[in-house]
Amino acid sequence: PAVESAEEQFTHPAAGDTVAVFDTSAGVFKAVLFPDKAPQAYDNFTGLVQQGYYNGLSFHRVIEGFLVQTGDATGTGAGGSTIWNGNSYPNEISDRLHHYAGAVAMAHAPDGASGNLSQFYIVQSAQDSVDKTLAKTLTEAGVREAVVTAYQAVGGAPYLDNLNTVFGQVYDGMDVVDAIAAVECGEDDRPLEDVIVNSVTIGTYSAA
Repeated sequence: PAVESAEEQFTHPAAGDTVAVFDTSAGVFKAVLFPDKAPQAYDNFTGLVQQGYYNGLSFHRVIEGFLVQTGDATGTGAGGSTIWNGNSYPNEISDRLHHYAGAVAMAHAPDGASGNLSQFYIVQSAQDSVDKTLAKTLTEAGVREAVVTAYQAVGGAPYLDNLNTVFGQVYDGMDVVDAIAAVECGEDDRPLEDVIVNSVTIGTYSAA
């Protein structure tokens, strides 16, 4: 979402930045990646993209107003992989990256204790999800004013900050993410009709 903010997620992409293009059965969306802030998440994600790992996978967890999640080749939400022979890697937390709407972040390994694998999600919270009361709570907790202001402008899931690794930000096609989030799901938060990641490609941003 467009917002007047000096926060890094809203001042990028800039020429030369690495971007990921997600071609899905619901449409195309694009995200800028932040390799300097989350190098292991970046290396694993881009490495798996180069292997074609994500091609054909479904969004197995969809919660409107919260997130859309994919990245499990088993299709169950209980699996995942890495470029390091399936070994997980730790969180990479940065005060420069936050769970604003449109943030791309790693989901913890299914056992909840062994770090991250290949599953990731896009935050899909409504613009008004961070109201004055929550904003006050964040401020009192010591969150930077610029972060609180950005959360109020675009919404998000601030309670996930410091818990999960943000490594990208959607800059084009957020309407596609919204469309995925709006599909009908069963009690397990899985879409009744599969939404598929046709392909993911890595490239370089150009303003031209």
